Amino acid sequence: MTECKTKQYEFHALGNREVVGHFDGGDITSDAGGLLLREVERRTGIIRRFGACFQDRRDPRFTEFTVEELVAQRIYGIALGYEDLNDHDQLRSDPALAVMVGKEDVKGEHRRVAQDQGKALAGKSTLNRLELTGAGPFSTDPYKKIGRDDAQIDRLFVDHFLESHKRPPLEIILDVDATDDLIHGNQEGRFYHGYYGNYLLPAFVHILWRVSVVCAAEKSGYRWMRRHRR
Repeated sequence: MTECKTKQYEFHALGNREVVGHFDGGDITSDAGGLLLREVERRTGIIRRFGACFQDRRDPRFTEFTVEELVAQRIYGIALGYEDLNDHDQLRSDPALAVMVGKEDVKGEHRRVAQDQGKALAGKSTLNRLELTGAGPFSTDPYKKIGRDDAQIDRLFVDHFLESHKRPPLEIILDVDATDDLIHGNQEGRFYHGYYGNYLLPAFVHILWRVSVVCAAEKSGYRWMRRHRR
């Protein structure tokens, strides 16, 4: 016999809204586990601080989503297993993801454009402009109005790592070994590695402490291959 759960789970509120988990129907989502990630964000602020590493040069008269909201939507999507931007054409209608991102209009009922109503979050095209962002404070490209500060991003992850300890570690190991990062499709910078028997991009892990990965950067496979042919 099926045992029905009647207990209600309470999470941090969103504005005037209560955020609860229960099992009596209503709007159904398969990604409610992401609410636990939202609890981590509420305690650490890592996504908020990461979003602050970007500069927004868009005209606020024509924008509905802050950079922090776009970054949060992309991060939560990846964490939930949605790596492709195309997935967000469906995810943008998910009230649970809207709660994670922090949109109080979780059903998108008050969007400016009628065709966007019912979709609280950004679509793939808007997120793609975030993906195309470049380093530096200024770009003349009309589709690259969001800039990022790479040095600030690097400092953020190191600071977050140090803040997670009562005392700074006495030893930090720098590890520049490459690991295989299998890819699908004709991605720029890929190369075929005979040992792994597949196409990949090498991911270089820069800073490790015990079992904690502080920072990782992905480089072009061609650079790695040329360097190791010598």
